[in-house]
Amino acid sequence: MKILGLGFAFLVLLSLQCSATAFNITKILAKFPEYSKFNHDLSRTKLADEINSRQTITVLALSNSNMDALSGLDLASLKRVLSLHVVLDFFDPKKLHEITNGTTLSTTLLQTTGTAPGNTGFINITDLKAGKVGFGLAAHGAKLDATYVKSVKQEGYNLSVIEVSKPITTNVAAAPAPAPSDVNITAVMIKGGCKIFATMISTTGVAKTFEDAVQGGLTVFCPTDPAFTGATNKLLKKLPSDDQVSVLEFHALPIYSPLGTLKTTNGPISTIASPSPRKYVLTVSSSGDTVILNTGVSKATISGTLLDDQPLAIFTVNKLLEPKELFAAAPTPAPTPAPVEAPAPVVESPKSKPVSSPPAPAGPSGSPLLANAKGPSASDSSTSSAPASAGVCRGILAFLVACVGVLVFML
Repeated sequence: MKILGLGFAFLVLLSLQCSATAFNITKILAKFPEYSKFNHDLSRTKLADEINSRQTITVLALSNSNMDALSGLDLASLKRVLSLHVVLDFFDPKKLHEITNGTTLSTTLLQTTGTAPGNTGFINITDLKAGKVGFGLAAHGAKLDATYVKSVKQEGYNLSVIEVSKPITTNVAAAPAPAPSDVNITAVMIKGGCKIFATMISTTGVAKTFEDAVQGGLTVFCPTDPAFTGATNKLLKKLPSDDQVSVLEFHALPIYSPLGTLKTTNGPISTIASPSPRKYVLTVSSSGDTVILNTGVSKATISGTLLDDQPLAIFTVNKLLEPKELFAAAPTPAPTPAPVEAPAPVVESPKSKPVSSPPAPAGPSGSPLLANAKGPSASDSSTSSAPASAGVCRGILAFLVACVGVLVFML
């Protein structure tokens, strides 16, 4: 029974782990036509990807009639407003009515974008008693304009979707987005600790290439200053100027890909440096909340978000992205065989009668036994330990097989 209990516990933990990131907000809301506009705009702004990539989230859904109030916003402003309706915590109806001290400030997705000054990316959630819960901005004196309407859907303690009575917005969120040409990309990079990379794209003209590409969507991976070690700098400076430009352009995608979208991407993706679909590509994957960029030569991870304001996203990475077309390691040469020495000539000594001599005295250092004794060699040691480790592995394997057999038999 103990084995059965352990097996059952393992299955439960496995199912919980699998369900932790199994929700799909688009499919969930598709079952509720009254939120079709809200659902459509979550996909259009790529917020759906952000929601699906999180493990703990509360979505404050707006009905179709309430979404009409946001119809005049441009796409970037709409995304900022809707980001205020994605809370990075779990609130079901029960928790809403049991808030400690009756009020709390909660972080929203807007706070993670780099576009929310101060605490404008937080919202105030207050239990107003009599069954009412208010939602509003976190700024001091701000009104609780929206109220809790009803629960829509909960999945475990990972996802909660609840309807609120009206949009939560701020002047910052609803303000028209600046023209892409107005965004100073290098200034954002320098402020975020990427001064070396910002200087390089400025002096090579790549910054202008990035600025021209923003209108159609741009994602930049900016190596922080510590990524430019002495060895990396030397390799980069040895490249011809055209190849240096290719390396810098390799750090950008010609599309807008926020972090949530990158987390759900699994495979190769073209960069601005790609002259053809198969060259200068990055392979994107994720492990938990970590996004990994594989160049074919090395791997880097996204370490932070400097700016996420559609159609532009700028992230920091911990290493320089080295395209395999320019940084592929040369094959290791085969070792040169050592010259074979000719054997020394054998000189025969004159034959003589053997002379008997007394045995050598025993001593700690001069003992013939010590001189001729062989301790265990490295190969002997590894050979003798191999059966032991193999036995342990076989024992563990046998135990696991036995456990599975017992579970199958008892079930």
